[in-house]
Amino acid sequence: MRIPSSQARALDQLAFETGRPKQEVVSELLARSIDAGRRVTVDRRGDSGLVLGHHAFRAHEPDVLTLDEVAELLGVGPALIAELAQRGELPGRRIGKAWRFARGAVLQWLARGEGVQATGGDR
Repeated sequence: MRIPSSQARALDQLAFETGRPKQEVVSELLARSIDAGRRVTVDRRGDSGLVLGHHAFRAHEPDVLTLDEVAELLGVGPALIAELAQRGELPGRRIGKAWRFARGAVLQWLARGEGVQATGGDR
């Protein structure tokens, strides 16, 4: 796994300050993020009182997505997603005025790689 150099330096420093292997530090951070759900704070204060940082993790990805979330997931504009859904090319359901999409169905649709002829709306 590759991480930005500034984070790699912080990880090196944290491992040094705590006297623990980097793999153990990363494993603990991941375990905390899974247990806590959203936010992990690394607070190893040595003699210097140094706090090395924090990072936020998403607990899990939702199974049901909004139109905007699908657009973000696929890296295109919401207008294109709405157009594809309206034409029945992208699997989704209209609930009242709002579109909802099953994450798994959207990812399967993407993996199938069927040709899409959309008129616009991408970023």
